[in-house]
Amino acid sequence: MQNRVRELRAERGWSQADLATRLDVSRQTVNAVETGKYDPSLPLAFKIARLFEQPIEAIFQPDGAAGT
Repeated sequence: MQNRVRELRAERGWSQADLATRLDVSRQTVNAVETGKYDPSLPLAFKIARLFEQPIEAIFQPDGAAGT
């Protein structure tokens, strides 16, 4: 799955640790999501979407899907 988490985090000037704290996950989880090594659970994906005030579809796309 492709995602825009790193881009959205960087736009806000947050470190991975900052984002991890806001999401109540480890920094390693944030890194794994950003690098595509881990697809977040649906509850975590919703939490990310709410935090960035974006629909899930604007953040996460299946591999091979057209980008926004």
